[in-house]
Amino acid sequence: MKSLFNLSDKVAVVTGASKGIGEAIAEIYGAAGARVVVSSRKLDAVNQVADSIIKKGGVAKAIACHMGDVADITRLVEETIATYGAIDIIVNNAAANPAFGPVIETDGSVFDKIMNVNVKGPFELAKKAYPFMKQKKSGSLINISSIGGLRPEPGLGIYSVSKAALISLTKVLAKEWGADNIRANVICPGLIKTKFSEALWSNDKIMHTMMKMLPIKRVGTPEEIAALALYLAADESAYCTGSVFTADGGFTI
Repeated sequence: MKSLFNLSDKVAVVTGASKGIGEAIAEIYGAAGARVVVSSRKLDAVNQVADSIIKKGGVAKAIACHMGDVADITRLVEETIATYGAIDIIVNNAAANPAFGPVIETDGSVFDKIMNVNVKGPFELAKKAYPFMKQKKSGSLINISSIGGLRPEPGLGIYSVSKAALISLTKVLAKEWGADNIRANVICPGLIKTKFSEALWSNDKIMHTMMKMLPIKRVGTPEEIAALALYLAADESAYCTGSVFTADGGFTI
């Protein structure tokens, strides 16, 4: 029986990979044998993750990229192709949420920043990688959305809008690219213990309310999301496309 979830012949690009869910995905892909491009805004931070993968026997390269900058995204794809000659897996994990509060109080510039990083960035990266996946007649696109994209959460209005748009974009690409054997799926995490969500899980009042609603009475871990991302990257999930996977402890039941 061959090893399950083997990525040894794959090149994976993971954005927002300097910490949290993105770091956990990059690490598990490296352990599964993928050549991993670790990307985020700050080169020092992604260098640390890439070094960690290499020290454990994996293959990795750090490339800084701001997902709100199309020129950066173009360079990310070009450097990946120049280094590894292919792109097989894309994980759009990078996200921005600089605002908390009612939509009516959200400034237009904040709206633009959220949508540029959370929706336009993944769109541009997928589009620029598409020719290389099409050439191989193979590819897996994994977008990291949020349960907020399924059910808007208080104070996270425009962020929830962006994550709903990312779910729709995933389904559109799954439909349009299926004939090229390129799959697109989306993961919607619930409350995961990361720096990004610290304002929520460190708030006793919020956690008290959450625990009443969660069938699994705890916060999730980045590694649990990474395990699902590994399945969607591997050939074992070859018949999954356009699917929305929740990993939220049962919060959206």
